[in-house]
Amino acid sequence: MASNIVKNWFGDEFSKLAPELQQLHTHGGLLAGEVNVAVGHRIAGVIGRRLSRKLGLPPAGNNKLVVTITHSETALHWDRNFNNTIEMKSTFYPVGTIKNGYWIEKTGPLHIKLTVEIKNNGWYWRCLGFRLCGLPLPAWLFPESKAYKFIDNGYYNFYVGFNAPLIGELVSYSGVLVGHYNNSHQ
Repeated sequence: MASNIVKNWFGDEFSKLAPELQQLHTHGGLLAGEVNVAVGHRIAGVIGRRLSRKLGLPPAGNNKLVVTITHSETALHWDRNFNNTIEMKSTFYPVGTIKNGYWIEKTGPLHIKLTVEIKNNGWYWRCLGFRLCGLPLPAWLFPESKAYKFIDNGYYNFYVGFNAPLIGELVSYSGVLVGHYNNSHQ
């Protein structure tokens, strides 16, 4: 079933995304492949491992990942399964449009307020704020996040990472996945 949630949020900008990203975000689909989970060193590693567990990420190293993308009437759902054992579910709720709005990503107890920039047909998240267990966190308290997705030679490339000032990378996961995009006839 097709959904216009993402298309409506982007408006005219939607056509600037790679066709595969457009398809994935209107009709859903499946992404699969290997990802690398990396955790920082020393104090960054201690914090990174804790954050990793809170988010539902697997241990550091190479891991298998399958992502199922679906839509409801009000949200975009990304259900990740690492190594057929660890699930990490995110629900993305659009607010407004790309010109005046944002997305709320809910992953476990963490709610992230995000906006999107389109660069070279890719989708680059920019974090606007965080809530943990419903409580707003000051920006200086929460690590800087970096997240993006783009298509290169038909493959879905992505990166999600968190860094803290002075101590560096806490945790990240990234990979190149094969996409199985639902088509408009399903």
